[in-house]
Amino acid sequence: MKKPTRKRPRGFLSSSNGKKAVMAVTGAVMVLFLIGHMLGNLKIFISKDSFNEYAHALRTLLEPLLPYRTLLTIVEIALVLSVVLHMWAAISLSRRARSARPVKYVAKKSQATGYATHIMRFGGLTIALFVVWHLLDLTFGVVNPKGFDSTPADRMIAGFDPSRWWVTLIYLVAVVMVGLHLRHGVWSAFQTLGWANRDRNKALRLSAGLLSAVLVVGFLAPPLAIMFGVVQ
Repeated sequence: MKKPTRKRPRGFLSSSNGKKAVMAVTGAVMVLFLIGHMLGNLKIFISKDSFNEYAHALRTLLEPLLPYRTLLTIVEIALVLSVVLHMWAAISLSRRARSARPVKYVAKKSQATGYATHIMRFGGLTIALFVVWHLLDLTFGVVNPKGFDSTPADRMIAGFDPSRWWVTLIYLVAVVMVGLHLRHGVWSAFQTLGWANRDRNKALRLSAGLLSAVLVVGFLAPPLAIMFGVVQ
């Protein structure tokens, strides 16, 4: 009689809890990046020179101990890996949830659940497409009127010039999607980490919403100020 084969125990990263932990950690990395990026963007309100100095400092961190742009490149690689792992975990969890219940529920999903699902799914795609455009415009200058050889401040001001109102509109929509995505993601991270309970839920939801709102306002302030001539 053939002995039944035993299934090998799954590793932590193969489990649902492991994938949720990956999403929480990579999400935290991206939130920290967004906070730093937002604070840097706000330097355009001080002066063009201040913004240019900030952009230059990012590329010369730890010089001469490290070559030009080394630390920034490491941060960019870590960010890309975080995005890839975050998407991998999200897709894996989504597929596992679907396979766990092959028969659809007769009852309709709540509006809140459907809303969150659409925000996380289509919001993530919108953000990914926007990041590509954003890099081509303000980082590499490929689609920017000033081109790559201009200063970072000049590229930013040219990128959100009133004549390019449609770029500002796309930026606005993308940033709002980031905010909605972030609010739901931060709240989910609180749940994954086991921080959520009846006593804390209200405060944690408020914290997630407040963080998202601050980032949305902080990222929208520079382009709108340029669009309406406050920053020139």
